[in-house]
Amino acid sequence: MSETRKDKRFFNIGGVFFLLIVIPLSLMAFLIANGMFKLGVTVKEKTVNVLDQKSQEDIKARAVNTANEIAKFLMESKKDLQVATILPSTETVFKQFIAENKKPAWVKKDGKVQQVLIPLYSEMALIDKNGNEQIKIVDGQAVPADKRVNVSNPANTTYKTEDYFAKAKNLNKGEIYVSPVTGYYVDKAAFDQGKRFSGYIRFATPIFSKDGFAGVITLALDYRHLAEFTDQLVPTQAEKVYETEAATGNYAYMVDNRGFVISHPADYHIVGLTEQGTTVPTLSADNAKDLAKKGAEALNMFQLGFMDHNIFNIAKEAVTGKSGILMYKYGGLTKFVAYAPVKFYASNLPEPAGFGWVGLGLDVEKYNQEAAKVAKEIEKEAKAWTATVIFILIASMIILFFIMLLLVRGITRSLQAEVPRGSEGPFDDDDDDK
Repeated sequence: MSETRKDKRFFNIGGVFFLLIVIPLSLMAFLIANGMFKLGVTVKEKTVNVLDQKSQEDIKARAVNTANEIAKFLMESKKDLQVATILPSTETVFKQFIAENKKPAWVKKDGKVQQVLIPLYSEMALIDKNGNEQIKIVDGQAVPADKRVNVSNPANTTYKTEDYFAKAKNLNKGEIYVSPVTGYYVDKAAFDQGKRFSGYIRFATPIFSKDGFAGVITLALDYRHLAEFTDQLVPTQAEKVYETEAATGNYAYMVDNRGFVISHPADYHIVGLTEQGTTVPTLSADNAKDLAKKGAEALNMFQLGFMDHNIFNIAKEAVTGKSGILMYKYGGLTKFVAYAPVKFYASNLPEPAGFGWVGLGLDVEKYNQEAAKVAKEIEKEAKAWTATVIFILIASMIILFFIMLLLVRGITRSLQAEVPRGSEGPFDDDDDDK
């Protein structure tokens, strides 16, 4: 066989292998690389655009769930109060009742955050029909007779202005009065030094004898158990924390049916009482600068429309029993808030407002920055994987090319071996015509 025909056959076989292996592999390399690049772009776009929408829906659902948990918790306290009305009226029984009703709570002790069992109720009292305390348990200890007072006079109560006795004595059997969150105000200076808001919500109900009204039973729910529902909640993550930080813009808060903030990561926004028992002034258009200078920015959501009308709209919608989503400006920041009503009702907490509402909010600009950061990481990973795939495929093509050369040479030699030497001589087609 001539060298020309050998080379021609070699290249024919090589061409077949090139078509069968190298071209499909090249196409596959292109499709994979292009697909991974497009996937990176698509995921990036969805991270920036779709994740926000999904986050809104998730946060709204979480707001509703949190509000329902709070309502359930308050309902349990109402049941405890009803149980208390049928207990034997002795100090021993009351102390045992307090001791048996505990709930885990996170506290900071000796510089360490730890979970401990804390009584649900910081106070329990039996009051006669004239307002005299007959039995009183405070922090698990019985108050001596000479320290008990007549609470028909609000000045004698713990916070000097409480009127729960007057409110409860006029109720029917089985009805309850629930006080607002009650505690002394904590300003910004004290908060920065580590002080936190403390107090209680007082539940009160009348008791009756055969002669009619016989007195009032009260339970004071420790505020810490209520505040935990929002203080430890970060709207965009499943895990809870000991204390959320207002500076992150990603936190939850609670508002009562009057619009007063009653739980917030910055405790100086919580409406409390002065030492004289009066409610501290709340932020408004008239006093905003003055209160900000003093670090005494207690908030009533109904008064914050001067910052953004949607703040007022949220409060207005929530007290009508509605849940929803709105955005507003606060302190120059765009806030996204999902809100939901706490559907717990009492004689003084009628529908639809009930106890109040929960807000779960985040700083939109900060959230978008985090989303953009995630998107860049995804894009970076996509490019890295694309480069890796291209490198592997190019290396594979080079290896396959050399394998192809070896195979073609082997096949060519096999064909040569099957043709006897000399048989490839000239062949005269004219012999058939003779």
